[in-house]
Amino acid sequence: AGKTTGVCISKGGRFPPFTVDGKPPKKSRKGPGDLSVCRIFRRRTCCDSTQTHPVFLSVRTLASSGEATQDCLHLWELLECSICDPSVGVTPGPPRICASFCHRVFEACSTAYFSTDPTKQASPCRGSDFVCGRASEWVANGTELCHIAGFSVDNEDRLSCYGGKASLDHIATSWKSSSEGSLPAEEEEEEEEEEASILRVIAEWVGDRNERVSWAVGGMVLTAGVIFSRKRKSRHRRHRERAIQHTVRRLTG
Repeated sequence: AGKTTGVCISKGGRFPPFTVDGKPPKKSRKGPGDLSVCRIFRRRTCCDSTQTHPVFLSVRTLASSGEATQDCLHLWELLECSICDPSVGVTPGPPRICASFCHRVFEACSTAYFSTDPTKQASPCRGSDFVCGRASEWVANGTELCHIAGFSVDNEDRLSCYGGKASLDHIATSWKSSSEGSLPAEEEEEEEEEEASILRVIAEWVGDRNERVSWAVGGMVLTAGVIFSRKRKSRHRRHRERAIQHTVRRLTG
């Protein structure tokens, strides 16, 4: 496993270089460079729009021409968003994904359509691609899927890998501990609403199906990174705490 450096290290391969390469992860600020997706990492990340725009396009392509299920879209976005996890950003090499998470992605996306380039790297099938096939036709399991999508895989599911139960527990805890009183009231209200929605996605993926989130926005199916509507102006903190509690129970139970 790669050792963390404390500063952002560009991943190479298909992943665009970090603008803050060589500097510590920082909070993403509102503006042209803000994260369009992967916003659960907005408080501390190596990413800006340079990284999140390709994630957005990948999820949109999977939704529009990859014939992906909702579960596939949710998990594929969480996989793609690994680039924005600060722990991933400061570790040399491609994002290291927990094998258990790769297998969950494969289970959900085995019937979705992907294409491969001349280097055998896979991406969601686009309308202009000549040859596309279901994920299960390209690979036999989740480890292979993560590898051909440009990621490395940790078979031991350590805390240092992305997407395992320990990793998601750490993400949820980080949100809780970093959110108290750190923003102006209006901005904090907006982020609490978005945060609660994203944490419900994490809770859902580990098995909590009691609350379903509507992902249809403007006729386009999108997932956790969507900027959610701010219609509700109350109960934000309780929603957030409840989502975190659901997540922790599922991860530690």
